Amino acid sequence: MARLTLALDIGGTNFSIALFADRSLTVVETRPTLRGAGPGWMLDQMQEIFTGWCVDQLLDGCGIGFGGPVHFAEQRVIYSTHVSGWDNFDLIGEVRRRFQAPAIMDRDSIVGVLGEGTYGAGIGTRPLFYMTLSTGIGGGFLDEQNHLLRGADSFACELGHHTVVPDGPECLCGRSGCLERMCSGLWLERDYGASAEVLFDDPAFVRRYVMPLARGLKNCIMFFNPARIVIGGGVARAGDRLFLPLREELAAQMPPWSKARIDVQPASLGKQTVLWGALELAYQELYSRQKPNFG
Repeated sequence: MARLTLALDIGGTNFSIALFADRSLTVVETRPTLRGAGPGWMLDQMQEIFTGWCVDQLLDGCGIGFGGPVHFAEQRVIYSTHVSGWDNFDLIGEVRRRFQAPAIMDRDSIVGVLGEGTYGAGIGTRPLFYMTLSTGIGGGFLDEQNHLLRGADSFACELGHHTVVPDGPECLCGRSGCLERMCSGLWLERDYGASAEVLFDDPAFVRRYVMPLARGLKNCIMFFNPARIVIGGGVARAGDRLFLPLREELAAQMPPWSKARIDVQPASLGKQTVLWGALELAYQELYSRQKPNFG
């Protein structure tokens, strides 16, 4: 009998739920996030979707990618800057209760690097850096030994909240000129009243947009020297309209003496990057060990 894994992607714009039989995706559904509705509403929605699938066997486990800081060792949501009601919420406890299965979670961008690194655009390429360019901006890193970098307090690779424009506008985090403030989908909508899909039809706008984005990626390359950077999320699905000028700008910003490679690719799993990463997280932390490794 196939191993059944539920995968949850909890984002600021949309949330998704998927069911995998072994390593095959069987069914998936995505719905818009109501940012003020809170975690209870979203979990009710997910439970309704799952019930409608009429699964006739028990789940083996559940992997979760959460769109905000997660304390991995404690398996605790820290907070969300984009949706209300999630601060210190016991997501793991609620998922276990509702779906009657062991569960494991991490920040969505860290789960994303697992997805693209195992099943997508980063297969066979290490070290690998993944950036989600969506409602917010975050990062994840897999080293040469295929180990995730989480840091001492699970805050590693928070690429979205380092300053790229020192005198820039205020970010939701309270600081100014953060990469997320300058480049995320949330702020494109608020600043320009249009989505990236519309804005990126203007080449002049894209040339301005990629300047702070390239600054963030330049820092990523200088800090980590990844073999490849994979960019996922809704904004990244703009394709060549974004990636061609971004690569050009990034090459111009790199120090002339640096021989570090510049390999920037779009995510190949599309809207399902975090779901596939949640599957892999379950395999690594629930199925490959007698108990989850929270070290």
